[in-house]
Amino acid sequence: MGLINDARSGVVWTFLQQFSVQVINFVVQIVLARILMPSDFGLVAMISIFVAVGQSLSDSGMSTSLVRNKSNGIRDYGTVFITNLGISLVIYLGVYVIAPTVAEFYEQPILTDLLRLYGVVFVISAFSAVQVAKFTKELKFKIQFAYQLPSTIIGAVVGIVLAYNDFGVWSIVWLNIVQNLAFAVILWTFYKWKPQLVFDRKIFAYHFDFGYKLTISSLINTVYLNLYRIIIGKQFSATNVGYFTQADSLRLFPINQLSAVLNKVTFPLFATISDDQNKLRQAYVSAMRIVLSFSAAMMLILILIAEPIFAVVFGDKWLPSVPYFQILCVASVFLPIGTYNLNILKVKGRSDLFLRVEIIKKFIGISALVIAIPFGIEAIVWSLCLTNVFFAYLNGFFSGKLIDYSLFDQIKSSFHIIGLAVVPAIICYYFDVGTLNTIELSGLSKAATIIGLYVVIYLPLIYVLNKRLFKDIKLILKR
Repeated sequence: MGLINDARSGVVWTFLQQFSVQVINFVVQIVLARILMPSDFGLVAMISIFVAVGQSLSDSGMSTSLVRNKSNGIRDYGTVFITNLGISLVIYLGVYVIAPTVAEFYEQPILTDLLRLYGVVFVISAFSAVQVAKFTKELKFKIQFAYQLPSTIIGAVVGIVLAYNDFGVWSIVWLNIVQNLAFAVILWTFYKWKPQLVFDRKIFAYHFDFGYKLTISSLINTVYLNLYRIIIGKQFSATNVGYFTQADSLRLFPINQLSAVLNKVTFPLFATISDDQNKLRQAYVSAMRIVLSFSAAMMLILILIAEPIFAVVFGDKWLPSVPYFQILCVASVFLPIGTYNLNILKVKGRSDLFLRVEIIKKFIGISALVIAIPFGIEAIVWSLCLTNVFFAYLNGFFSGKLIDYSLFDQIKSSFHIIGLAVVPAIICYYFDVGTLNTIELSGLSKAATIIGLYVVIYLPLIYVLNKRLFKDIKLILKR
């Protein structure tokens, strides 16, 4: 029962961590979006690929290997810490050198200094990566929550103050730097455990052998996801990148919070039962059923209330983001399927298969992107959406073989859950078109009405047509 109790506690504290930290960040983004211009967000989005690639390379997948490993000693943590720090310094030097080339590519001179400053995050993050891996491995999310919350608040205050004082795009960069720096300083000041400066070649080889494949997979995925921002930024403008980035960030916010809470707990939990086929499959199916039921409902509601939400929350200047947002919400419905299937590959130690799957997916995705470019931004967004839906089940094809859960069974189960979520969405849509449009309501009142109607229809529908799912959800909420 100890493992189950740890997992339950982990869910609670991970939820508090995710909810508080991400809500603060989300509120800050709203405040910044109302102060700054879409082009400011677009400029940061243009260099986001280099920041994301740098962070992936700095870690080399070795932190994930620490979480997966059955038992870690001082030499494991020390070796990974020294490796991460050394690589992060090399990566920052490389980014510093290529910054002028990036600015020339986009024809935005400001990107040189912007990228050189933002790149400092690589080195700062290396000072906290091992501690975070240790927290995750030991399911000590309460401690991580206690350290991360104040650093998030400090960064948020700095970002907002700078934005109000006309620092423009620089306020976004400094917000991220200060958050990471504050977290690292708090960890090293108040957390008694610290990685030792020891390096073991054999241990390095063990973790690197697992991690480098994940790193390559992560790099492929990072480049692919940011490729859309690169194409839009090069072919169109920083403002268009800003619209796309805001839409992408908003649609990912709720689904990432839900997935991260269970994902952060279930990955180490899955790792402990990876040798028991039946338990692993049952745990996977149960987690997937619950997450998918919430994700489908959330995304469909957001599609219905997208326009009033953008107008009220971000302001009318962000309304061009709405069509992109609605399209991307469709992809987010299926996001948990792909994430959990990839986790199965990780806990089974199949980083080689993980890499192979990522290469296949990105070849398909880039082909779809190239075909979509001549047809404009909306076609590009649709290509991202449809390929992501396909990728979710492609992941399932490979992971399903490892836990004896066929792709057909996955499709059947997921479409049944998604289908239940679609029914109230259709009813709410026609109620909106036929009734709400004839009544003078504020944006928030209209959104609240649709949300309320959806919930009133959805919950009884689950109870009648999928009582097992209803019981699982009820049990989770009760606990």
